[in-house]
Amino acid sequence: MSRFAQVKDLILSLEGDFEKFYDKGNQAAGTRVRGGLQQLKTLAQEIRTEVQDKKNSGK
Repeated sequence: MSRFAQVKDLILSLEGDFEKFYDKGNQAAGTRVRGGLQQLKTLAQEIRTEVQDKKNSGK
């Protein structure tokens, strides 16, 4: 369940940058958002692989 917490923490850490980019037009915040979403994509793939491995091993 700690993986789920990692996803939540990452998304919450991006909240301020989302607001800065969309509401205030801060371009640097957009760069941080894109970087954070790339991290989220990587984390999601790792979790997906982990779940698939556990499912296939029968545990």
